[in-house]
Amino acid sequence: MHPHFDAANEANEPDESSAARDVVVRCADDPDTRICLRDAFSPDDEVAVAHSPASRLVNYTVELCGPGLAARLERVVGWSGEATEIDGFLTDLARDFGGWDGERTWRTDDRDLTVRAVFRSGGRVELTWELRPWRAADGRWTASATTVLAAGERLSVLAADVRHFLAGAEG
Repeated sequence: MHPHFDAANEANEPDESSAARDVVVRCADDPDTRICLRDAFSPDDEVAVAHSPASRLVNYTVELCGPGLAARLERVVGWSGEATEIDGFLTDLARDFGGWDGERTWRTDDRDLTVRAVFRSGGRVELTWELRPWRAADGRWTASATTVLAAGERLSVLAADVRHFLAGAEG
């Protein structure tokens, strides 16, 4: 696992300002536009055991940043070890590096994080990350940012790092 994944950083060198488990996705077209997955933890919760013995409940924070945009949503709920989780979605996109028609969509069960993928010419994939809190206490708002990545290996590395991020959540 890379200590800090940066999709626009070909060398995947660690960024000293980021925690070791953070996953940062920078847009290849605009490095100021970035998505950060951070602060993963696995609460001691009976719901996790009831969901699936092989998976583990994970809460994490998603940050969207770009010119004129700063949005943060805490307590996004995911599952470590689930094929239907975001890392599985990204792995499927990477496998289809030759392209696909239309839009592919993944979302959390609570629908507070949605990722939409569109294949573009030149072997590039646009990932639109949308935050929409489902808890009334978090307010009623929506924010989105689009990152552009090279298809194939870049997406494979991102998928692996997201998988490690979710699996490494401490309880």
